[in-house]
Amino acid sequence: MTDTKPTRQPVPDSTEARYPSPQLWDRIEGARRRAGRVRDTVITQAHGGGGKAMRDLIDDVIRSAFDNPNLQIQEDQARFSLAEMALHGDRLAFTTDGYVVSPLFFPGGDIGKLAVNGTINDLAVSGARPLYLSCSLILEEGLPMDTLREILASMGQAARQAGVQIVTGDTKVVPRGAADKIFISTAGIGVIPASQQIAAHQLQPNDAILINGYLGDHGAAILIARGELQLETTIESDCAPLHGLIAALLDAKITPRAMRDLTRGGLAATLNEIAQASNLHIAIDATKIPIRPEVQGFCEILGFDPIHLANEGKLALAVPAEQAQTALAVMRAHPLGQHAAIIGSCRPEPKGIVTLQNGFGGERILAMLVGEQLPRIC
Repeated sequence: MTDTKPTRQPVPDSTEARYPSPQLWDRIEGARRRAGRVRDTVITQAHGGGGKAMRDLIDDVIRSAFDNPNLQIQEDQARFSLAEMALHGDRLAFTTDGYVVSPLFFPGGDIGKLAVNGTINDLAVSGARPLYLSCSLILEEGLPMDTLREILASMGQAARQAGVQIVTGDTKVVPRGAADKIFISTAGIGVIPASQQIAAHQLQPNDAILINGYLGDHGAAILIARGELQLETTIESDCAPLHGLIAALLDAKITPRAMRDLTRGGLAATLNEIAQASNLHIAIDATKIPIRPEVQGFCEILGFDPIHLANEGKLALAVPAEQAQTALAVMRAHPLGQHAAIIGSCRPEPKGIVTLQNGFGGERILAMLVGEQLPRIC
């Protein structure tokens, strides 16, 4: 990243209190010139001690990866113009999450990319426009500095590509053995347009249920990346930010009743949550669910069910039946929805359950897993 001074933004008369103000740019530039360089090759206890080693870590390794004016002000909190945020809607969406995935790097992503996109998706499924993220790092003593730089660079790239800013955070260092290399906690703020009222209790009988593509890619990619199985496959995580796909649906005047991203517990857990919150019956046709052949084969070998596997770039949404085909066309026109499908519908009875119909006419209750199918998946 080039060490150049950010372009000053014009400040309209009506928003003279905008933060950062033009008067703060000299402070920002001065702080950049004073930033030290980290010479250590691994994380040490000194990097969490509050002294110069910690300051150099924050300046040289962390802040430089997320470079933006809000972060460069170097206060203990990020500051925003309420007037500017209100231009996007009338309500805030706020979410928080933690990431402990093992291994840190896997086909299709890493813990940093996962943390950014996962938080963005939690905001986006409310209909919100994601704007700002925080990042809290728990670093284990001995973590290679190059590993940390690579993860933070991935986070910064994911944030920039999604059009969001990482604007505040915290760093702690724990002794060897007290953590597994690095844990990341993120929180996110977005703004919900006044017209959007997306929530599970909005579901109505006959609403259609759609998903935007293949299930189980992330869960399969993580397990294979752990090296515990002697399998050769090209399965990659589907880790991706979903707000662009959701924006396309909203721009097309689709009115989702509910949306959820399909993370831990997969499709089965998500649909059960929606069914219970709406007090409706969700009926799913198993033959309509898109599953990559490689993932299906992987699951057959290990006795897994793709419906329960985690995803990091998939969502389920419910729309009025008359909008289902239009929503499907919009999703398939987007890169993250090319394999979208209508997989079921809502019924009034029996309340609060999900059923799965197989290709032979049989139907069974699709329940959540009692335990965890795969630990440390995100």
